[in-house]
Amino acid sequence: MVSTRIPEQNISSDVLPVMRTGAFALMDSLKRHGVKHIFGYPGGAILPIYDELYRAEARGDVKHILVRHEQGAAHAADGYARATGEVGVCFATSGPGATNLVTGIATAHLDSIPMVVITGQVPRHAIGTDAFQETDIFGITLPIVKHSYVVRRAKDMARIIAEAFHIAKTGRPGPVLVDIPKDVGTEECEYIPVNPGSIKLPGYRPTVKGNIRQINAALEYINASSRPLLYVGGGAISANAHAQIQQLAELFQIPVTTTLMGIGAFDENHRLSVGMLGMHGTAYANFAVTDCDLLIAVGARFDDRVTGKLDEFACRAKVIHIDIDPAEVGKNRTPEVPIVGDVRYVLEQLLERARELGLPANNEKTQAWLKQIARWREQYPLVVPKYPDSISPQEVIVELGRQAPNAYYTTDVGQHQMWAAQFLNNGPRRWISSAGLGTMGYGLPAAMGAKVALPHEQVICISGDASFQMNLQELATLAQYNIQVKTVIINNGWQGMVRQWQETFYGERYSSSNMELGMPDFELLAKAYGIKGMVIRDRLQLTEAIAEMLAHDGPVLVDAQVTKNENCYPMVAPGKSNAQMIGLPVPEIPRGQTTLVCGVCGSHNSQEHKFCSECGSKL
Repeated sequence: MVSTRIPEQNISSDVLPVMRTGAFALMDSLKRHGVKHIFGYPGGAILPIYDELYRAEARGDVKHILVRHEQGAAHAADGYARATGEVGVCFATSGPGATNLVTGIATAHLDSIPMVVITGQVPRHAIGTDAFQETDIFGITLPIVKHSYVVRRAKDMARIIAEAFHIAKTGRPGPVLVDIPKDVGTEECEYIPVNPGSIKLPGYRPTVKGNIRQINAALEYINASSRPLLYVGGGAISANAHAQIQQLAELFQIPVTTTLMGIGAFDENHRLSVGMLGMHGTAYANFAVTDCDLLIAVGARFDDRVTGKLDEFACRAKVIHIDIDPAEVGKNRTPEVPIVGDVRYVLEQLLERARELGLPANNEKTQAWLKQIARWREQYPLVVPKYPDSISPQEVIVELGRQAPNAYYTTDVGQHQMWAAQFLNNGPRRWISSAGLGTMGYGLPAAMGAKVALPHEQVICISGDASFQMNLQELATLAQYNIQVKTVIINNGWQGMVRQWQETFYGERYSSSNMELGMPDFELLAKAYGIKGMVIRDRLQLTEAIAEMLAHDGPVLVDAQVTKNENCYPMVAPGKSNAQMIGLPVPEIPRGQTTLVCGVCGSHNSQEHKFCSECGSKL
């Protein structure tokens, strides 16, 4: 047999070609790329790969986690990747197995999460014949992957897997699909391994270092600014730029706000932190972004949930935009200083150049700005309500944060997600949430992936009663492998955020958003899977119940029955600017101070306000 050789730079010189199957080449390549865990579900077209996986597990090369639904496999691989920064891996068979991955692939794509997704496919001769369980998963997922392959020859397997890992993790991370026809798995070829780091892809060279002229221009703007703001997104997490962001913020005394994806990129207990901005961000972050004179966007993409009314977002500010993806720079907002490059390297360049120039020339310049933000923080704090006859959702989340401050937190999507973002103070990679796609059912399998990756860390899933029911079958996976995830359901009997929008914008017409009819008894459900179930109904139970949950040796499901009609505030209504928030507390107005009366709602406001604190209208 004549072998088509891989280019010399991709060959490990101490390995001679041997005859191996495509399935062996796949499993050996995964091992060489450091894969320790695979999340998946078998089926007909992927059976040759699972047969080889059986041998790999017997050798101790890898551990397979059998999920109960392929969507759970994708989300678990995603959570694994977010918690570690490494590439997550999942398997599914052809047809419905592959299509069940689509939501998880889209979730990872929108949040730029590195994943390699392996799908089985019908044999090569059957492709295009509408064979049993055939779908064109390559075509279906084309808009939601960073790259994709169909492996046509077993001898290409090692190269393709090496390329897939390289593409998934470098530049702007993302999911890569590898579709493998069944007969490619059984086909023998001369196998030559391709080791990590040996791949060179013509035309694929992500820019790492920023242009020095742009670095100098950025420093001129930063040094001249008296009201700067660092606006940090998920790209900072991907780049592991936490230390550099803190150094830059402290050097120039710049307050820092983060997106939902950027949570954890900056210490939220730091005096320069103003928390999350955007639709449900803190009032002081939203006021700061409205009044800043310089916005330094770091690994952020000016998402609509952050900007509100785009033409009024940071409308008084010059913009510096740092991102590794040139397609994002200037996409929604044209910056004065665009810098394409790896966030960490660019920030290191900025810091080094600042030291060379002896900057900042005056680090007192932002003190008045920081005092103004401190006043906003005092006037418009995040509020934890306490009701006489029920527990507020915020109380549950605050108690979790108090007892488990260093846990890895995953969430589902909705009100509980926003409250968790507001009230938990998270460290790097310890906040794991579906931001771009907003995927209900994400939290439990993502927590499963994080806990598999980091078995000695606390991993807590905060879910809602509606979201949890999307992927509750993964309780069986927790039970089978004793994956010690602690799940807390913030149970208000509604699709909470849908109900809030229906109340606020749709005349209280609650169409198909109540979940009480048909809701399972979550405590009994947990017990049916052999998992500890708990219920919290009273405030007096809360502290002890959370402590009991955390102390239990095994997975736990807690049903926290909370106030049913609590809304998540502050809130920026669609089409409004970030300064026009609803649900803000009205600050006390000192005696004798002139007040402004809002022409829309009649509320009294301090004369220093530009917008009504009650309805958000311009004064």
